[in-house]
Amino acid sequence: MTVTGCLFSAAFFGALGSSFLYGYNLSVVNAPAVYIKAFYNKTWMERYGEHIPAETVTLLWSITVSIFSIGGLIGALSVSFIIKALGRKGTLLLNNGFAVIAALLLSLGEKSRSFEMLIIGRLIMGVDSGIALSALPMYLGEISPRHIRGSIGQFNSILICLGVFAGQVLGLPELLGQESRWNFLFSFLALPAVLQLCVLPFLPESPRYLLMEKRDEAGAEKAFQRFLGKKDVSQELEEVHAEARAQDNLHIVSVLQLLKNPAVRWQLITIIVTMACYQLCGLNAIWYYTNGILREAGFANNLLPYITLSTGAIETLAAITSGLVIERIGRKPLLIFGFSSMAVFFSLLTVFLNFQDSVSWMPYLSYICILAVIASFCSGPGGIPFILTGELFEQSYRPAAFMIAGTVNWLSNFTVGLLFPFIQELLQAFAFLVFVGVCTLGSIYLYVVLPETKNKTFMDISQSFAKINKMPNPSLGQEMELVLSIKPDTNGKAQDVTKTESSF
Repeated sequence: MTVTGCLFSAAFFGALGSSFLYGYNLSVVNAPAVYIKAFYNKTWMERYGEHIPAETVTLLWSITVSIFSIGGLIGALSVSFIIKALGRKGTLLLNNGFAVIAALLLSLGEKSRSFEMLIIGRLIMGVDSGIALSALPMYLGEISPRHIRGSIGQFNSILICLGVFAGQVLGLPELLGQESRWNFLFSFLALPAVLQLCVLPFLPESPRYLLMEKRDEAGAEKAFQRFLGKKDVSQELEEVHAEARAQDNLHIVSVLQLLKNPAVRWQLITIIVTMACYQLCGLNAIWYYTNGILREAGFANNLLPYITLSTGAIETLAAITSGLVIERIGRKPLLIFGFSSMAVFFSLLTVFLNFQDSVSWMPYLSYICILAVIASFCSGPGGIPFILTGELFEQSYRPAAFMIAGTVNWLSNFTVGLLFPFIQELLQAFAFLVFVGVCTLGSIYLYVVLPETKNKTFMDISQSFAKINKMPNPSLGQEMELVLSIKPDTNGKAQDVTKTESSF
């Protein structure tokens, strides 16, 4: 089945106003860092009549950068409540408001002589990203036919990488990376949000949300018809009904109920491990070394921004390639390959960094290793954890699962930013061996525990965890319910609607 225009638009514009902005904010603060610090000093002079102390500049800059993660944590903690009230699409639309407010604060901070506006703008942009990285994967997973659910889900990862690349390109000195133009780098944040606001209202809500949580069968049917591009969607509706019958409780469960439920224990552990590895695998730390390695290789400082564009390009290409092959290869092999490859290239990078001063061509090998680490990350670990969070849990558990996954994601992000400088100072070039350990342990865990989820219904995926969760076989009452759900089709043959083969 081909991807309909409606499904592609939902995936592209949903990700453009969500994950693209997250990626853009990861890279956009690098280029104007010097000018923003100068602005802090100028504002301090105007207020207090003296130069700002060096440690105060460092503190204000550290807060400006790290408060993004704190905002992300706030967004992740609040997302399940917003989704319950507004639905998947409604949450994404509301989130654009945060992006526009943040864009205004960040771009007008200089004119208003207020560095506080920049800090608050970064906090609000973090909230936007925290909500986006939960609401978007949930929406994409629920609107996608199961045989292309992974490919559609990878729009999240691809647009994150495109956002990083866009931040690098617009930050070049010839474009907006100048003292007179740096605030326009932040004005750009409003554009993807406005584009999403123009398109998403005309696209359907998640049919699973409409049917299972809102009991709106007519709305769900119309949504399925538009996303699939076909009139007869009875099989898809029956599959969702079967999932609803199989669940003990259709009420949305709380985080505490999810944590206590033995039926989803290993799904939860798997998501926590995968999300922790996503942030703790060392990709963020790579940027710390990139410019230093390039200088060692003899490249002039003014060339570094152009050469580091290769990292953004490699990220994007690897994410697109992963999206194209994920339904053939599967989630599990791509994740294990990604983490294992990162462990190998981090090991090589450690060796090359230790010989960098003694061998003239060693920095070139180090930089190739950096590109290989980035490509390995984006081939699987960069996007699949978000897809899995949506796939491993049935409807009533999903919002709470995304809240937990998001919390682990942002806490791990904050931990790396806080601890890596100390680890690097203590271990020097051997710091990357910490990430070799994380990637290796993550690969082993996924190999042992994670079942393959490609082309499976959400019910099938839940059942594949039943053995490891030590759940009993269905009770007599449940079996009777399943028997009663078998009805004759038009040819007089029995049709098990709980096992209907469909595209969802």
